[in-house]
Amino acid sequence: MTNHSLTRQTPQIVGATFALLVVSAAPAWWAHHHHFEATDDAQVEGHLHAINARVTGTVAHVNPMAENNHYVEAGTLLVELDPADAQARAALTTKQAAAAAAALQVPIVKASAFNQLDGARASESETEESIAIAEANLAAATHRVERDHLEAARAERDRARYALLLAEQEISQSEYDARSTEAQSALETVEADRAAVSAAERAVAQAGNRLAQKRAEVATARTAPQQLSDAQARAASAIAQVEQATADLRIAALNLTYMKIFAPVSGIVGRKTVELGHRIQPGQALMLIVPVEDVWVTANFKETQLRQMHRGQPVTVHVDAFDHDYDGAVEELPAAAGTLFSLLPPENATGNFVKVVQRMPVRIRLAEGADVDHRLRPGMSVEARVRVN
Repeated sequence: MTNHSLTRQTPQIVGATFALLVVSAAPAWWAHHHHFEATDDAQVEGHLHAINARVTGTVAHVNPMAENNHYVEAGTLLVELDPADAQARAALTTKQAAAAAAALQVPIVKASAFNQLDGARASESETEESIAIAEANLAAATHRVERDHLEAARAERDRARYALLLAEQEISQSEYDARSTEAQSALETVEADRAAVSAAERAVAQAGNRLAQKRAEVATARTAPQQLSDAQARAASAIAQVEQATADLRIAALNLTYMKIFAPVSGIVGRKTVELGHRIQPGQALMLIVPVEDVWVTANFKETQLRQMHRGQPVTVHVDAFDHDYDGAVEELPAAAGTLFSLLPPENATGNFVKVVQRMPVRIRLAEGADVDHRLRPGMSVEARVRVN
């Protein structure tokens, strides 16, 4: 009877004991959670340095160490492209020679063009003087014709008169012959004068033609200033081309330095896509480098958990991968809720608003020396517990 009563009372005793334990542990549990804020929505994060090409080229060499999950030191040559050719330097040399030749042409054009102008003007003046002389010779020849024509008429009258006197035998034959010879000579002189007048007229016409030619030469030579301006413009253009070629050479030299791609930081290679012989373009991603020495934790706390949280508070970070705890501290509180940084942030102005507790990303910095062996990797899941008071 006693044993049966004891058996019936055992569950009651166990229940009373459990209730007593719960009641006694409740204050401790509340006190513990009152001092801490925890979340399992957290992960390790780090910098992901993208290695991109800055110029177009063909991959000539890939460092064997630049493979996924391999560690590389900062400054390590990762990829090398075929070097650029020497066309830019050759073009600069050619344009420098052209500029030198154009510069030499300026004084030559200036001297020759203005000398031609001066010579044409001098020839024009000489031709005008020769026309005046030819016209004077023509006038003199015309006057001689008129004078000798009168003399010939007089000599012809004397001959006719002496012919009558010879017929009447009042003079001798020799006297008549003298007058006849004089008359014939006067006629020949007139013919010679007329020939001289024709020659003088031709000389005047030729001088006029020469004057027209000289004036045309003067008109052509008057373009000397334009010729000089053209030569100076060609020289200036050649100098500008030299400057452009110099700039092209500097760009080519700069691009030549881009043919070798070095690791900007020390870290582990990931997402490698480049291979020997690939033709790459500027901005093309070749690989990522993750510096494992610089990692932190981003813990997404509910907005209601930030009430007593501030910078510098101690944090315990439990890493699921190693089942190990790391010490740290709150480094920065968030600038905004994580949803606002998403590609399509929520729009609550439609009238269909449903209040949802937001998650706020808190940045946690691990204590110095906590991850001395650099086992933590970005993306690892962790649990963060912040002591708030």
